Amino acid sequence: MDKFLVAAPPCAGEDPEAPPPPPRRWHRWSRIAVELDGRIDARFRHRELRRLLDSYSETRTFEHKYYTHGEERCQTYVNRMINASHFAGSYHPAREGVSAMEFDKKGVYLASVTLSGCLTVHDFETLYCSLYGPSCSLPDDSSNYVLHISNQLPLCAVRWNPGNQDEIVCSSSQSDKVSLFDIGYVSSVPTEVLHKGKTKFHALCSESRKGLTDLAFTSDDKSRLFASGLDGAVYMWDRRLSKTHCIELTALPESQFTSVKLNMDNRTVFGATRNGTIHAWDTRGGRASAAFQSHNEVQQLSSVKISTLLGKIASLKEQSNIVSSEILSIDFNPSCSYQLAFHLDDGWSGVLNVNTLSVSHLHCPPPSWLEGVDSVLHKRKATWLSTSSIYAVGSSSNNGMYVLDFHPHTSSACHVDYNEETKGFEENQPAENKFIPLSEGVLSCAAHPLSHNIIAGTEFSSLLMVSQKHETIRDPE
Repeated sequence: MDKFLVAAPPCAGEDPEAPPPPPRRWHRWSRIAVELDGRIDARFRHRELRRLLDSYSETRTFEHKYYTHGEERCQTYVNRMINASHFAGSYHPAREGVSAMEFDKKGVYLASVTLSGCLTVHDFETLYCSLYGPSCSLPDDSSNYVLHISNQLPLCAVRWNPGNQDEIVCSSSQSDKVSLFDIGYVSSVPTEVLHKGKTKFHALCSESRKGLTDLAFTSDDKSRLFASGLDGAVYMWDRRLSKTHCIELTALPESQFTSVKLNMDNRTVFGATRNGTIHAWDTRGGRASAAFQSHNEVQQLSSVKISTLLGKIASLKEQSNIVSSEILSIDFNPSCSYQLAFHLDDGWSGVLNVNTLSVSHLHCPPPSWLEGVDSVLHKRKATWLSTSSIYAVGSSSNNGMYVLDFHPHTSSACHVDYNEETKGFEENQPAENKFIPLSEGVLSCAAHPLSHNIIAGTEFSSLLMVSQKHETIRDPE
């Protein structure tokens, strides 16, 4: 009722009363709001990610020093010794390096493959628990892995079958076959081998372009498997029908696919190529359903060239000379179904919004020549953290990795519409991009599905544990 009262006029000789100060606006404490509401707001979680990224560091290194058939060193170990020797000109980066890795759905096992041809399965709990012990207690022999198989061909892709978590599939860029292994059987012989049948561009491609570069399972069916080929097509196998491919998703003959991914509903297939183009096919058919009746092909849904989309970003075009670059890997954000991340050969990373077919996020690190680095790491593969829109990828020129904020909002530090003026407000502070220095160059990454631990595979075939810092507090008495 006080707001309806009229103040009495001041008496003669008295100074007029000063107006009361405006009421102070108290900012809502977001932390207690989360505790009271019982739910975590997406913006609050985004702001709190800063603390997670600041806590990341390298906590342990696991070298690949394994043996096969008793005292015989595996090929990855041999190549590491050759490259580490002091003979001039002996180092050859194509001989070694962890080319791909992936956790199973529960995060119990980690599968990795090397360019020397080794397939290794580690128990993550064994690796993680070694952080709390002295370095001398770290196992360096067969107790460090669950399965280790040495092949003759370099391996470039590895996947767990989501419908059968005992089954691993891997492929090589020098072979048109897909090998499946069962970790329940300790055998170097694959339990099943899939191969390509007669293809559309069979007569046009040489032997060097018949390899398979990446693999993808459908999440709702353990029998359907996709593989990207260097011969201009993505192939699908249905293991219930045959051991040869049943569907061929084609692009131009000169296209060389480097990565393949399925969207969340397992209906649309995306493939990335070396000329910087992303192609999409809808396997449900529609108007293209007639293509199923001829040569087992599916008509292409759409295709976009990343360099063309980057040229539409005015602020980027003014500052950079945009050229077409090879797409090394693509991957969907598990927290946002329409975000398809891509990583380019020049070190740039970004997000393609598959709903609008536009680039929404972009990270452009300094080029290697600007930092005075001559050697550049190629064939890098990135990963998403499972419960946040954080993208982890190895640096192309330095020993380390970037953890990038690709949150689907303009408050993201990498968003193309990010406003620098909002950076000064504490409540609007985004999770800034971080560079984590590491002891070796990173080729591939894998994030644990139930925690924020990251395993990085290096150019020297080692595994690096990247997690939150641990400090031991000792009783002074």
